[in-house]
Amino acid sequence: MKVAVGCDHGGFPLKDVVIKAVQAAGHEVIDVGTFSADAVDFPDFTKKVGEKVQGGEAGRGILICGSGIGAAIAACKMKGIYASICHDTYSAAQGVMHDAMNVLCLGGRVIGPELVKVLVPAFLNARYEGDDPGGERLARRVGKIKKMEDDR
Repeated sequence: MKVAVGCDHGGFPLKDVVIKAVQAAGHEVIDVGTFSADAVDFPDFTKKVGEKVQGGEAGRGILICGSGIGAAIAACKMKGIYASICHDTYSAAQGVMHDAMNVLCLGGRVIGPELVKVLVPAFLNARYEGDDPGGERLARRVGKIKKMEDDR
């Protein structure tokens, strides 16, 4: 799978670790920047990642800003983007499995490289279970989220 990775200056110190973790999990990276520690606005890079996922060029995305919160808020404003900040492996996997999360948001000033190395594979190895036999409850909930999005 192709994974779009983007960050602002607050997430830049962790970007290489994220990229290596994506590659170690057997996936291809689409690096949308930023490419230095110079100050930039996170919504610009959030949009780039979101557009790669919306357009189908990337199956999932990973965003890194200082706290992860701003990137998550901005990403969730984009149609079809289901993003959340996750700093534990349970949430990183469960968000995909039950809620169709397709963008993982990380706080570059909150977590360190060793946690990235377990969060990224937890997120990428998980799969949405709403289409599985017995997954009707999950699909119903995600359907309600999509309806809320369409009703905006």
